[in-house]
Order: sequence, then structure tokens, then C-alpha cells
Amino acid sequence: MHATVRIPRQRSAPRTGTVLVAVGTDRHRFDRLIGWLEEWYPAVADRAELIVQYGHSRTPALAGATAFLDHDALQQAMARASLVVCHGGPATILEARRHRHLPIVVPRDPTLGEHVDDHQMLFARRLAAAGLVRLCESPAELAAALDAGLREPARFRIGAEPGSDTARLAAVARVGEIIEGLISSAHPRRTLARRAR
Repeated sequence: MHATVRIPRQRSAPRTGTVLVAVGTDRHRFDRLIGWLEEWYPAVADRAELIVQYGHSRTPALAGATAFLDHDALQQAMARASLVVCHGGPATILEARRHRHLPIVVPRDPTLGEHVDDHQMLFARRLAAAGLVRLCESPAELAAALDAGLREPARFRIGAEPGSDTARLAAVARVGEIIEGLISSAHPRRTLARRAR
């Protein structure tokens, strides 16, 4: 008769994903996003690692939080991440897409003191309408996107296809057009003055 071998019971499931959250370096606090993450994360802490770059926001009550990441550290974190959550800054969104992420974007709201104007909200909504980002403007939307991304990370990845460099350049050009359109609608005199030169 063979002795029974007992396999120790695992205390928790193995971690299946890494979520990078980047709020950028803007001097305005983004405590709203930090609070949403603090509400969401405990339910998935046993299966997801969290890296939070929180900038000038309050220090999160979360492991893996750091105020700032230098450029190289941010690139490494984006390359390693399963999912990327970011504010509505064009540079951060483009970096996430360059790393083949469909970024989960929570734009800063100027009415809450998170930015000087509403360009992030306008920009993120236009990108979402074009299918270039997953827009989240409530804690429920963010939790749903993160849960879906942890279940099916491929839904939040941008595949590499033949000619992707050309497509990426076209996407960057399109984003530039969107930004120019937002700026010109918000500041028509500035655009007219530039064209007059």
C-alpha cells in the first residue's frame, strides 16, 4: 500500500497579473483615482500585483505605491504590466499604446481641482469614441474594466500586425489632429494667430 502524499493547501491563488497605474507628474492631486483603487484592490490583492505612480496625490494605502518613476522605470513597468491605468495625459496614453496596451483612462476633472481645464476629459472621450482607450469616469466603470482585464488580458492588448509601424505613425498623427482640434476649439484666437504668421 502506498503512503498518501498530502499536498499543502495554498493559502491564496497565484498572482495572475500586474496593474500599473500612472497619474503623471502634474502638480494637481488626483486623490479620486487613488480612492477608487483603494476600494477595488482588496478583493483582488491575492491575484494581482499593483504598481501605483501617484505623483502629487496623497500617498495611497496600497503596497507598490511610489510618488514618481523616472522614464526608464516607467518604461520597464509598462513593458511588464498586464494592464495600464492612467490619467488623460496624451503623452502617458501614447506611451501605453506604444507598449501595446489599450489604456484604461480616468481623466482628471477640473471641477474637482484635478487640473486647470477639461482638456483631459475631452481628449479621453474622443479617443474612447475611436476605440483607442477604455474610458472610465466612475468607480464602477474602473472596477469593471480592471476585473475584465484581469480575467481576459488579451482584451486590453493591441496586437502587432504587419505594417504596425506605419499604423502607429498614423495613429500618432491622428492623436495630434485631435489635440489640435481641442486646442483650436478652446482657444480659437491662438490658432488663428498661429496661422497668420
